Amino acid sequence: MSRVGIVCDIAGEEWPSMDLVAGELIAHLQAARSSFVPTELRAPTTWRLARVPLIGSQPPVRTLDRLINRYRDYPRWLETHRQGQDLFHIIDHSYAHLAAVLPDRPVVVTCHDLDAFRPVLQPGEEPRPRWFRALVARTLAGLRQATRVACVSAAVRDELASAGLVDVARARVVPNGVDDAMRATADTAADSRAERLLGAPRSADILHVGSAIQRKRIDVLLQAFARVHRAHPESRLVRVGSLTGPQRALAVTLGVHDALVELPFLERDVLAAVYRRARVVMMPSDREGFGLPVAEGLACGALVVASDIASLRETGGDAAVYARPGDDAAFADAALRLIDTAPEDRRARGIRHAARFTWAAHAASMEAIYREVDTV
Repeated sequence: MSRVGIVCDIAGEEWPSMDLVAGELIAHLQAARSSFVPTELRAPTTWRLARVPLIGSQPPVRTLDRLINRYRDYPRWLETHRQGQDLFHIIDHSYAHLAAVLPDRPVVVTCHDLDAFRPVLQPGEEPRPRWFRALVARTLAGLRQATRVACVSAAVRDELASAGLVDVARARVVPNGVDDAMRATADTAADSRAERLLGAPRSADILHVGSAIQRKRIDVLLQAFARVHRAHPESRLVRVGSLTGPQRALAVTLGVHDALVELPFLERDVLAAVYRRARVVMMPSDREGFGLPVAEGLACGALVVASDIASLRETGGDAAVYARPGDDAAFADAALRLIDTAPEDRRARGIRHAARFTWAAHAASMEAIYREVDTV
């Protein structure tokens, strides 16, 4: 038996997707009685600046506090909690700098996308202060140091290779899984909770799941929905996650603010019910590493329109419909075709396609990587 330390994000990051990956991996390694015994390693969050009256609630202040926790506190904490582990798996590539305090053990890092590295790789497109770029460079150094890099898609692996960040020989493709709760069959309790949140289902509702950061292209989502709403005035845009002030202002300008429904973080079974109620799941991101909402939507029997980028084509296969990134008219046209004339077999095709993405398969692939590095 070998012991693997699963290095997780600090709780203060509030990144549910990273916590999901860590939780599912640990649970499935334990359920499979793996020869690799996982231990969750998660440094506590110490809020310093955020506790200062008047300024502590400001987003830049909280971000700075998180960076202090990530780059100053976590390495010190990990140095005192690393004993007893035979190897380590850093779940989130933006924590790859932690590899520097693990020099005598094999380290696996999961890379979900290259977005965190853009200030160094594409400084013209992602301008940041010199001190911030120095932190990113430190993270990149940790990624390069990793014994193996698990990439959530072949698209991410190829991007890493083309940028000269990781030798392909050290990279492995390990897709994310879809939660068992994500299924097309009815769940009476969860469906009832979704109905209390959203009321009766409507025939042309559009769903978007995810954050409101720039690469998610919420502007394209809102503009595309405005076109759909003109054709189907009964339609709503359901967003799981909050919008920013400027994004809400755009919804007002487009005349669709009253047709916008914002939902908070949802338990997995209720989220599945929300997917099942949607007519179309839309994902207009410019950049993604895997695109979990695409796989989840298909698993729940939803119709999916996604950006025509390599990672989302990899996840959606021939079960999703694709539109040119940034083209709100193309997204609207694709959504309207699905709303009005979707082939009967498309939902079944999506369910079959999504069945290949399981957390059990993810854990088995990670275990295979652990075996590789445990003998290095």
